[in-house]
Amino acid sequence: MNFTYSKKDKLKSKKCIEQLFTEGKAVTAYPLKLIYLKINFEDGSILKTGVSVSKRLHKTAVSRNQIKRLLREAYRLNKPLYFNNSSTSYAFMILYLSKDGTTFDKLNTNIKSLFEKFIDKTSQT
Repeated sequence: MNFTYSKKDKLKSKKCIEQLFTEGKAVTAYPLKLIYLKINFEDGSILKTGVSVSKRLHKTAVSRNQIKRLLREAYRLNKPLYFNNSSTSYAFMILYLSKDGTTFDKLNTNIKSLFEKFIDKTSQT
């Protein structure tokens, strides 16, 4: 299993992010929301992921950055468990919706339930 979150796995293209927010579908497991879009990447990667925390809900950069670090770590640890044998490529954006702070344990369980909802939704279609 590959527990990495390398540079090629990060969603950075503004064009791709705009397309994700306009055409993408969403799954929510409060306080997380996953916006996803089936897309083919030129570099051949399967998943590209970005994380976001609202500036309106978390005023200080310190709290936003801490939540983003925790989100990326929870994603990195759970990605191989859910997407190791995936052949379709997706662009993901994980949004944190709550006004309250969080811990890693809470985020880890939330991201697991979010991925399970995503897999259930995509396997139906």
